[in-house]
Amino acid sequence: MRFDILTIFPEIFSSYLKESIIKRALKKGLIDIHIHDIRKFSKDKHRKVDDIPFGGGAGMVMTPQPLFDTIKHVKKANKGHVIYLTPQGKTFTQIKAENISKKHKEIILICGRYEGIDYRVREALVDEEISIGKFVLTGGELPAMIIIDAVSRLIPNVLGKEKSHLEDSFSKAFKRKKEYPSYTRPAIFKNMKVPEILTSGNHKKIEEWRKKHLK
Repeated sequence: MRFDILTIFPEIFSSYLKESIIKRALKKGLIDIHIHDIRKFSKDKHRKVDDIPFGGGAGMVMTPQPLFDTIKHVKKANKGHVIYLTPQGKTFTQIKAENISKKHKEIILICGRYEGIDYRVREALVDEEISIGKFVLTGGELPAMIIIDAVSRLIPNVLGKEKSHLEDSFSKAFKRKKEYPSYTRPAIFKNMKVPEILTSGNHKKIEEWRKKHLK
């Protein structure tokens, strides 16, 4: 799957993409991520990408020209689904991540800043608006990383076990919405013991214990 990210702060992504599962997925060629600096497409001599809103109001709005030109450039290689990350969008869920992974092989993520982007961009170029929750962030970069992470782990062979994601909480395949307590070695830590049933090797009893202790 290919992701193209449009942002005015491209360096925000550098450390996250170099770690853990995303790093391995990139190395294996299972996902492809391209980051585009919107400022480079601004025709303003100072690379300005924002201006005051018509009609007045607090804050600044991202101007249409840099975004139109960035998207035009990206569309040469990525004809995919354009998502604008905004608090006004539909809330992102595990089911939404699954739908994206199944329906789309190419995604373009627009990371807004300030008071948002010129509405003409939203009308003409955006296919979908997504929010990661009922709160406001300083930009769309963190939501973009969340979507990439959630969608990427659903791609075959990205996780260590191919079907691990089927047991993700909130997934379509996972009927249980609660979790049971999890433990690992050592069996005794600071005088706190792991329940003996979990070290018994009796898988039937273990499953019964887990069902009983769902939280």
